[in-house]
Amino acid sequence: MINSSEKVFFEGPPAKEDLVFNLLAGLTIIGLPFTFGALVRALWLRFKVTNKRISVTGGWFGRDKTQVVYSQISQVRSIPRGLGTYGDMVVVTKDGEKLEMRSIPNFREVSDYIQERIDQTSSKSPSDKIKGF
Repeated sequence: MINSSEKVFFEGPPAKEDLVFNLLAGLTIIGLPFTFGALVRALWLRFKVTNKRISVTGGWFGRDKTQVVYSQISQVRSIPRGLGTYGDMVVVTKDGEKLEMRSIPNFREVSDYIQERIDQTSSKSPSDKIKGF
């Protein structure tokens, strides 16, 4: 649930281009697993990036939800796919866990936004973090 001070930067499903490309790949036997993966992502994977956290809902029928607050993120890595129109991203937490986000539309803007939030969080003094500001 988002409170009134939480602003959504990006919310939505994976890039449509990923589904189209993988549907075309499904015309071959070798491409069928990729097609199935793209269909599952298109149906049940949803991303939400706010000024306070990253939330990914996915899994079979969208039953799994993962949330990460910016203070727990050490770095974000991204790579373009689909002629650079969308991309994949990995968020690495301070304890070494990784959250993979595949086929994010406008991934460069989303990655830059996440990096800005990480930089803002790391620049706060420890007393500010305790107060919640």
